[in-house]
Amino acid sequence: MNCLNTYLIIGAALFSIGLLGVLQRRNLIGMLIAVELMLNGANVNFMAFNRFLAPEPTVGQIITLFVMGLAAAEAAIGLSIILALFRRLHSINIERAQQLRG
Repeated sequence: MNCLNTYLIIGAALFSIGLLGVLQRRNLIGMLIAVELMLNGANVNFMAFNRFLAPEPTVGQIITLFVMGLAAAEAAIGLSIILALFRRLHSINIERAQQLRG
């Protein structure tokens, strides 16, 4: 159970579920959560490669912390954009947001 393939399958499953969520959701908040799930799947893969293959144990942890900080910034910016769209359109549906094209 403690092998690289197990962690890679879990990371790929998280990434795939997130990708499916981005493609299937029409709600902007649901899409944002799905993107976060994709980033967490990538983080699991970084940590798995770090644990089993990296000569320096802190490299994968630093990359994972950097990606987590990037995900937090992306979530804050994404939520502020969604809030601005909601104030303008009174909806967070993606079809309504496409009406803003000029």
